[in-house]
Amino acid sequence: MLRNPNGLAYAVMVLLGVDVFFDLLLAGDEVWTLADPEAAYETTTIAGLDPVMAALASGVAYLATVVVFLVWFHRVRKNADVWAPDIHRRTPGWAIGAWFIPFANLWIPRQIAVDVWRASRPDPYAADGARELTLLNSWWTCFAVGAVVDRISNTLYKRAETLDAWTTAAAWSLAGYLFTIAAGVLAILFVRRLTSMQHTRATGMLSAAK
Repeated sequence: MLRNPNGLAYAVMVLLGVDVFFDLLLAGDEVWTLADPEAAYETTTIAGLDPVMAALASGVAYLATVVVFLVWFHRVRKNADVWAPDIHRRTPGWAIGAWFIPFANLWIPRQIAVDVWRASRPDPYAADGARELTLLNSWWTCFAVGAVVDRISNTLYKRAETLDAWTTAAAWSLAGYLFTIAAGVLAILFVRRLTSMQHTRATGMLSAAK
């Protein structure tokens, strides 16, 4: 049974935009750290904001994005079963569960996204176009690299006991934010494109049924 993903898609895109905004602020803070490490080391603000409030606002936005994105991702996965149930490598439940499995969450969600993408196009069984999966792969590469780099930067920050070590952590953190920002923008484009594909496919089914 098809369910309209449009409303969820709009919500996901707005929330992703909010996440990108916060990441830009935090990336700017790391740039300032690298430009003037001594001054940044002694400050108690993040991008001019109270660090507790900045972390709280960013965390709430991120949590909301995760929840709404997972609901959207599960819905488009369920819809894809209507058009090509035999091409999926994972059951619909994996569209949510796969994200919470350490290490496996770096590739299983991409598998699901690829299968949903193929099922949502006009001919699910056709060979992939030369650059058909470029958007999806670009988003996933930035997301995965950003997640790994962010983990490294967090570890470096926890271990930093000198100004040089703290500056090194800031450089890794900035790199992580840049990948995460790129992933956020590409995710917006991916959500928009896949939702549009499913809308077009569903509209075609309704027209054919009349």
